[in-house]
Amino acid sequence: MQEIIIDGNSLSLEAVGLVANQAVPIRLAESSVAKVKKCRAYVDKVIANGDTVYGLTTGFGKFSTVNIPRQNIAELQLNLIRSHSTSIGEPYSIEIVRAIMLLRIAVLAKGHSGIRLETLQTLVEMLNSGVHPVIPKRGSVGASGDLSPLSHLALVLLGEGEAIYKGDKLSGKAAMQKAGITPVVLAAKEGLALNNGTQVMAAIGALALLQAESLCKQADITAAMSVEALMGTPCAFDALISNLRPHPGQKASAENLTNLIEGSPLRDSHLSCNKVQDAYSLRCTPQVHGAVRDALAYARGVLEIEINSATDNPLIFPDEDRVISGGNFHGEPLAIALDTMALAISELASISERRVEQMLNPALSRGLSPFLAKRPGLDSGYMIVQLTAASLVSENKVLSHPACVDSIPTSANQEDHVSMGSVSAIKLLQVMENVSNVIAIELLISAQALEGRTFHSSEALEAAKEALRKEVPALEEDRIMYPDVEKSMALIKSSAILKAVQACGIKIH
Repeated sequence: MQEIIIDGNSLSLEAVGLVANQAVPIRLAESSVAKVKKCRAYVDKVIANGDTVYGLTTGFGKFSTVNIPRQNIAELQLNLIRSHSTSIGEPYSIEIVRAIMLLRIAVLAKGHSGIRLETLQTLVEMLNSGVHPVIPKRGSVGASGDLSPLSHLALVLLGEGEAIYKGDKLSGKAAMQKAGITPVVLAAKEGLALNNGTQVMAAIGALALLQAESLCKQADITAAMSVEALMGTPCAFDALISNLRPHPGQKASAENLTNLIEGSPLRDSHLSCNKVQDAYSLRCTPQVHGAVRDALAYARGVLEIEINSATDNPLIFPDEDRVISGGNFHGEPLAIALDTMALAISELASISERRVEQMLNPALSRGLSPFLAKRPGLDSGYMIVQLTAASLVSENKVLSHPACVDSIPTSANQEDHVSMGSVSAIKLLQVMENVSNVIAIELLISAQALEGRTFHSSEALEAAKEALRKEVPALEEDRIMYPDVEKSMALIKSSAILKAVQACGIKIH
């Protein structure tokens, strides 16, 4: 399997996805090895000189004014990791933990953190060997970065805490032994180098963004299926309209919708009807989906910078002979971006649920059976599935309230403004799950609705429908519905619907 080289400066979001989801191995660049060694030599010189430097020879946070004797410096670092491992609740998924580990390695590889090369290489070995620390979700306020969850990561590096190894939950010590990795004994600055930064927020944001970008494409597909099923007009997606309001996302979505419907016999069958415009949930799809895309583009820019940034404190500059205490650990850039992602992606579900209502409501569906039931009255069809979608959309309204506008001071008011970016990240995970489910519900219902028409749709949309039908049969009579939603959701998450359309030669932006 191809390696991804980590130099601290050129990591892509796509590479994060490969390491997290496909366990692609990594290796430190030789340039990073040299920088890490040089920075560590400088730290050793500072310690030998007896200089007073935050985190090297002093306590942390409110205890930054307490000088630590040289013989206690190693103990200081161990105490830091142990005392800061206070996160609680459900642990992050293996994929998110892998992304967190990768991003922490990337930061350390920049050569401004003061970590020893052997410590960094051990972290690389853990990731490549599949030793995944158990990191509970809740316990970070997003400044000084993700102190608590990153400490849980560092515990396993020290042979403490808990880890998942080959599917088993073990003590950190046992997991490291089974993997044949020797735990680390921390030296000066290394504890702070391991737990100071924004890598939990950034990891969640990176994986969520990749998923959201795929979801936007698949939302265009399910929307096109709904437009077709409702015998709507694609005229509103004409490039002439988008060119007069040239937001990039709107133009991309409109082009997708046009291409997906092109060549549809179903569309040709009602060209001469007297209906000249559709409900907003159909007609304005490019404007809504496009705005989501543009918000995600902003978030991508933030994340691309963040995953290649140094977010430690203090930062070490050997060439300048300086150690500077600053605030790069503050999660505000990420917190705002993650909150934006949550509220933006929620709109995909909001408009999707309205298209679902159009297809199920006999007053709006242009001749489709009520709730798409084959035996209306005896069967409820998809009546209650729409309730599920409505519930998820409503939940997203609460979850879309920004966390970044809140701040509770910590550490005796030393840390008197925090980002709450970790809360933004956790909310985003739930929003992504909810939106994916709503799009999966639209896929189910639009496929059933298309089968209620006399004519076929375009080759691309028929391919999307058939990809669903391989997993979920058409609804002939009432049955237990949640397995259908789960199977449709799995297709959305795996991008199987997108791949089925692309196999027809349709380019989806």
